[in-house]
Amino acid sequence: MIKKFDVKGMTCAACSATIEKQVGRLPGVDAVQVNLLANSMNVTFDEQTVDDLGIIDAVVKAGYAAEIAGERQESREASTAKPARNSELNDMKKRVIVSFVFMIPLLYIAMGHMFDWPLPSWLHGQNNTATFALTQFLLVLPIAIVNRIYFTAGFRTLLRGHPNMDSLIAIGSAAAIGYGIYALYRIGYGLGHGQTDLVMRYSMDLYFESAATILTLITLGKYLETRSKSKTTDAIAKLIDLAPKTALVLRDGQESTVPVEQVVVGDQILVKPGSGIPVDGIILDGRSSIDESMLTGESMPVDKQPGDKVSAATINLSGAFTLKATQIGQDTTLARIIAIVEEAGASKAPISRLADKISGVFVPIVIVIAIVAGIIWLLTGATFEFALSITIAVLVISCPCALGLATPVAIMVGTGKGASYGILVRSGEALEIAQSVDTVVLDKTGTVTEGKPQVTDIRPLNNLDESQFLSLAAGLERSSEHPLAAAIYAHAQSAGLLIPQASAFEAVPGRGVTAIIAERHYYAGNQAYMQETGHAPEELSSLAESYAAEGKTPLFFADGQSLIGVIAVADTIKPTSRSAIERFKAAGLDVILLTGDNKRTAEAIRKQVGIDRVIAEVMPQDKEAQIQSLQESGHIVAMIGDGINDAPALVRADVGIAIGAGTDIAIESADMILMRSDLGDAVTALKLSKAVIRNIRQNLFWAFFYNTLGIPLAAGIFFPFLGWTLSPMFAAAAMSLSSVSVVTNALRLKRFKSNKMKVSK
Repeated sequence: MIKKFDVKGMTCAACSATIEKQVGRLPGVDAVQVNLLANSMNVTFDEQTVDDLGIIDAVVKAGYAAEIAGERQESREASTAKPARNSELNDMKKRVIVSFVFMIPLLYIAMGHMFDWPLPSWLHGQNNTATFALTQFLLVLPIAIVNRIYFTAGFRTLLRGHPNMDSLIAIGSAAAIGYGIYALYRIGYGLGHGQTDLVMRYSMDLYFESAATILTLITLGKYLETRSKSKTTDAIAKLIDLAPKTALVLRDGQESTVPVEQVVVGDQILVKPGSGIPVDGIILDGRSSIDESMLTGESMPVDKQPGDKVSAATINLSGAFTLKATQIGQDTTLARIIAIVEEAGASKAPISRLADKISGVFVPIVIVIAIVAGIIWLLTGATFEFALSITIAVLVISCPCALGLATPVAIMVGTGKGASYGILVRSGEALEIAQSVDTVVLDKTGTVTEGKPQVTDIRPLNNLDESQFLSLAAGLERSSEHPLAAAIYAHAQSAGLLIPQASAFEAVPGRGVTAIIAERHYYAGNQAYMQETGHAPEELSSLAESYAAEGKTPLFFADGQSLIGVIAVADTIKPTSRSAIERFKAAGLDVILLTGDNKRTAEAIRKQVGIDRVIAEVMPQDKEAQIQSLQESGHIVAMIGDGINDAPALVRADVGIAIGAGTDIAIESADMILMRSDLGDAVTALKLSKAVIRNIRQNLFWAFFYNTLGIPLAAGIFFPFLGWTLSPMFAAAAMSLSSVSVVTNALRLKRFKSNKMKVSK
């Protein structure tokens, strides 16, 4: 089974790597995925071998806290998520303010003599050295106390053998403070024994200002990082806030306002103009225009009438109506969207694997480098103060956070941005694969076309009149679920014809149907089915060709002896299909139309929308084989479809895209889900994938570049040749800025605009 846990105490990628390693070692655990950004962990495990408490215990032994994630309740989460984030930010803001209040005078006192700044007489001169040093110590104490989390968490994880970023900060700042206290005692000794040189030497190397600056700047960086990270979850927060908190329920003829959690399936709910729809349902009475932009990204309202489905969180713009609740709580469309966006944000792209591996050993390696660097400088004759400065600088400049945040922040912002366009992405892996797609395979019905075919031609044979023939045809197709059959039945209904009942109905997938009407056997289907059943007169082929050449699909009808008529049905092409296909081709992608229609009809559709290649007369079960064939030829394939018969192909494709929300089966089979029936959104989805992966690569490059350059610089490698070195204060500032820059770069994805970007192969 898969279970989600909330994890507390993580501060960097080393933390998440440690937890993944510790939990992954448990017997019965198949997979562990820790999300540093969301402070969550998904574990796939065998509950017969390990239980929840065993998993939580492994997290605790690693130095962190964990608990089972509670079931989401939209209203409760909406009311508590923001205050929780604000509380964390307010706490960090207070720490930053207190730190700066004490750091500024500390820096003034410690460095004032270097710039001839005026100092009080009781802090100036050799006779006041003890006061000078003690004042600095008293100023650094509040900074250390208010930021004690670094020491408690850092040393705890260090003692447990799993050091993290807090450990680096704790060791570096504690070393600086510890050396300052040692210097304070040496100054006292020098004053007591009249050793002036000793007093002057240690008064210039107190390091209290370094410790204060390290703690203050890193806290400032963490505050800016946390504030920026909170913006990455805005998309989910906005989705959660969309859902109404109450519903006006009709029970026993009485209207009552109840919390949305108390609504049950089957309840009748009154929705007034201007209010949000609380649950998914079907309209029973009334008509209205619904704003579905929050779910689909479509700005135009959609007219609804009795029998139409409506979704939670959409807005009723005009008339009042009554709906019957069909899906509540976590089963609503909104809840499913939130779950998909959250799961995608918690996932990892394969591109992050190297960073994850490095993060797992990063902190111990940095500690070793810092110690070795200090020892080497001591052995080469450098002063202890210089070696200590090098050691502290290496510890505080190293930044596992930048490595750990490079991928999740970009995925979180990218998937949130996609949701605002009505594009749901299931995982970071889907995003990474999507940006490499070179071939797009399109289902025809419901993808390129509207999926709502209309009857265009009725041609009865054997002296039947049109009404009699259409009535028979509708009776035969009544029980069929095929869109073409539905078009014929609807056409007969609109003509006011009496439609006979059929018995012994049987559907032949990809061919047609057969049934008995008035004790007579009838057949309906395509040309191949007519030939199979022995109904293949000479005019059959010519009729099929003439209709197919016009982009129409002919359906043939026969009784037990001969052909009785032909009905041609045409499925209109969506207005956006041609432009979307042009954009696919402009991006260098091969576009293929895959359909079960006959070749002539498929060819007519191909020409109308500008597709170069069509694969026609493909049985539903054979669509998957066609995708596999393309993959075996070396192509990375995206399959776009909307129906049940597309599900195997969606699963087989490198990236499966369900369009128009599709069917439940298609949605569950897809890697990406387009809430609107607009093929142009598929182009946007592929563009978004390229933008996200490009952003991740930029983040990883700068994170690796920063650490690759920063650590050697702090270790003093360039000092013998160029005289370059780095004080612990500048190292702390650089470390803080690195994480902030990664998050800020990821937030640029919020400016993603579909119509302004080009997809490049």
